Amino acid sequence: MTVAAEEAEREVTVGTPEADVRLEGLRKTYGEVVAVDDLNLEIARGEFFTMLGPSGSGKTTTLRLIAGFETPDAGRVLLAGADVSDEPPYNRDVNTVFQDYALFPHMTVAENVGYGLKIKRVGRKERATRVEEALGIVRLPGLGPRKPAQLSGGQRQRVALARAIVNEPAVLLLDEPLGALDLKLRQEMQIELKRIQREVGITFVYVTHDQEEALTMSDRVAVFNHGRIEQIGPPAELYEHPANEFVASFVGVSNVLERGSERFSVRPEKIRILAAGAAPDPEAQVENGTIREVVYAGPATRYVVDLAQGGALIVVSQNLETTSAQALTTRGNDVRLEWRPEHMLALEPKEEDE
Repeated sequence: MTVAAEEAEREVTVGTPEADVRLEGLRKTYGEVVAVDDLNLEIARGEFFTMLGPSGSGKTTTLRLIAGFETPDAGRVLLAGADVSDEPPYNRDVNTVFQDYALFPHMTVAENVGYGLKIKRVGRKERATRVEEALGIVRLPGLGPRKPAQLSGGQRQRVALARAIVNEPAVLLLDEPLGALDLKLRQEMQIELKRIQREVGITFVYVTHDQEEALTMSDRVAVFNHGRIEQIGPPAELYEHPANEFVASFVGVSNVLERGSERFSVRPEKIRILAAGAAPDPEAQVENGTIREVVYAGPATRYVVDLAQGGALIVVSQNLETTSAQALTTRGNDVRLEWRPEHMLALEPKEEDE
């Protein structure tokens, strides 16, 4: 384990009465595969906490252990200070929202949202009031009589969310809930989810492999890799100060530079392509190179620059005045790149390289 990861684990094992979720020495294996490896984690009450990582990193297994869908081989799951490691899902004060919505097609929206309340024998009048309140929170007022088939994908996801929050759980677990939506709707729902979380005040534990979702919504993010946590922190901290090469490459795009025995990271948007004849900043790091590839993406252009000394860097430049035609004509040009020394961050090695 890296030094940063060890420090992160020590940091999150300090107990506080405000923790809604605490995981202590959690381990889960499937045969010879270690899905979660001695995991320690603490999530504060009212926090929007995201578990971010690639497929197979252990984030979904961790969520399922919190929910009670899986039983740990070792360690404990505590909710509001109570050990629930051996409790079934229905005895835990949590609800889960899945990617596939899991709505009952034969029921109306109102019946779907109120189903959990009906199981708990909440009276019909109170149930109707709470269902309408939940639909209002997710901005679907008046849609109670409709069937799920009459709704868009985004609306069905909101219904699934309303069904979860109507039960007023202490913790809401969300397993890649936006994965089935198109890009535009997904971006809209990211903003909506954060608004809803602030409004209802429930602790959200969110699983995703999408770093944009994690950066957009979260109070804190844990970056998972091989069943362990590489780094925990606010989105800006992870992006601006990655603990190691894995975090730098997974949370956004990052260039990795070697200077002797040391390795450094510099983000593409921190690198500037100097105009022809322009003098570089005397304090800046400067490299000569040739533009090999140009990718025009509307608001910004991504350049792949082969360096004269070997290797390549990715540079991202905002298209404040540049058209696609202008950007594409720069392919093959010799250029000078510069970036400020403070934007070159020293990296620890990736965990798998050790």
